[in-house]
Amino acid sequence: MPIIDTHIHLFDPTRPQGVPWPDPKNETLYKPALPGRYRTVAGPFGITGAIAVECSPLAEDNQWLLDAAARDPVIVGVVGNLEPDDAAFGKRLETLRRNPLFLGIRYGNLWGRDLGAQLAKPRFVDGMRAAAAAGLALDSANPNEALLGALLRLKREVPDLRLVIDHLPQMNLADDRYPAVLSEIARLPAVWIKISEVLRRVDGRVRLDHGFYKTRLDALFELFGPDRVMYGSDWPNSDQWAPYKDVFDVVRNYMDKQEGSVRERFFWKNSVAAYRWKKRQADQPGD
Repeated sequence: MPIIDTHIHLFDPTRPQGVPWPDPKNETLYKPALPGRYRTVAGPFGITGAIAVECSPLAEDNQWLLDAAARDPVIVGVVGNLEPDDAAFGKRLETLRRNPLFLGIRYGNLWGRDLGAQLAKPRFVDGMRAAAAAGLALDSANPNEALLGALLRLKREVPDLRLVIDHLPQMNLADDRYPAVLSEIARLPAVWIKISEVLRRVDGRVRLDHGFYKTRLDALFELFGPDRVMYGSDWPNSDQWAPYKDVFDVVRNYMDKQEGSVRERFFWKNSVAAYRWKKRQADQPGD
């Protein structure tokens, strides 16, 4: 079946102004990551579309990302990077939301941000309400106990905000701090999670044996159910763990044991509900 990868990053270190991330010392990542290269890497595995998530804190890079996405229909949408309490937020949001490829904004444990502290600022909460009213989703990455608690508070403040939590497989779900808050979040409407950043290092070695990940993935599927989980590769950041094939194979092996309708929801239907993206080329699913 066609597959939508809901979490990739695009950047070009060769552009005149450079990039805030990745670091030039990172030989694995510090090279152009553009849609054409992504097609070559992911296409052989049935991936027909992807959502590009901004990996720069610079407001002007939202337009750069939209321009890069517009040039190749393999990118079905973009999640940008804005500061909801910035004085220019409203104007920037209004400009960006006019582009049908702009699907949401990202806010999490990135670039020194603290969602919990920001929730004490009325202008920040108003910005989140404006994003929800504009029909945009919120991506939140690198979860820990504090961020999950803040996301729970945010959803209570802005209940109609569509929330997507990235990279939950990286968390140690056996830690007693997490199941309670995750259970509370899972009971809320309009919340999805990405099965992204699945691979883990143990004793300095990346585990590629599929069975190692079953318990963790079972727990997330049980918590959130088949209608609120989505595939995300985190490419090219994932190259620091393993090639795309190995990243995808671990998830595909797990999903091969699920019913066909569950696989279909996981690999593309749930992402439509979360992001409301539109197909751009014939081999993509949807309308």
